[in-house]
Amino acid sequence: MSDTARLRQLIGLIDLTSLNDAKDDDIAALSAKATTPHGPVAAVCSWAPFTPEMKTALKGSGIPVAVVINFPTGDGTLEDAISETEAAVGAGADELDLVWPYKAWQAGRREEAMEMIRAVKKAGGNTKLKVILESGAFESLDDLAAASRDAIAADADTLKTSTGKIPKGASLDAARVMLEAIKESGQSVGFKASGGIRSAEDAEAYLALAEEIMGKDWPTPKTLRIGASSLLDALLDALE
Repeated sequence: MSDTARLRQLIGLIDLTSLNDAKDDDIAALSAKATTPHGPVAAVCSWAPFTPEMKTALKGSGIPVAVVINFPTGDGTLEDAISETEAAVGAGADELDLVWPYKAWQAGRREEAMEMIRAVKKAGGNTKLKVILESGAFESLDDLAAASRDAIAADADTLKTSTGKIPKGASLDAARVMLEAIKESGQSVGFKASGGIRSAEDAEAYLALAEEIMGKDWPTPKTLRIGASSLLDALLDALE
């Protein structure tokens, strides 16, 4: 594959994201960037209240709308997470990025953490569910592997590394552990790297890792995502 084709492939894997203090104008600008001369991104992701604006801005593009749930701390109640999910799906969200209660999991309340995944999955129906493990909060890769297995067992559609809201975001070591857990499960579970991925070189490293572990043909927008806000500009600059 040529360098140009590789860069275009990376564009097609991006979840173009805005999770700062977004405003309607920001969402409009973000959505406008999602269709590039080199192809569309995989999804546009922001806060759940902006779902209607994103749906309107992306109408006819085929680009899914993703929203965050229980974000960013993962400390919300089960009831609140279900309520957020129902509201987002009712407004037309195509994908949900759920911060599971990773602190509860680390405190030994594993079933509590898994139950939120199950409940949000049920409330979301057929909506794609990406579960944010917050990999940078795990001191042990063994614990991260166990958390990955629990999230898969609880019916996550995709495992996601990070919120980008704590000091340590995605890492290749964490990504390897999570991808290996997916492979070992034998299930059709995707992977999303997010948190501090800003350059073409960063993105390429995650794509290459996914190919190494899962196979050359595995990475597609259905199975592999890269969550980022500034990465798209870097890829477009590289293509220019």
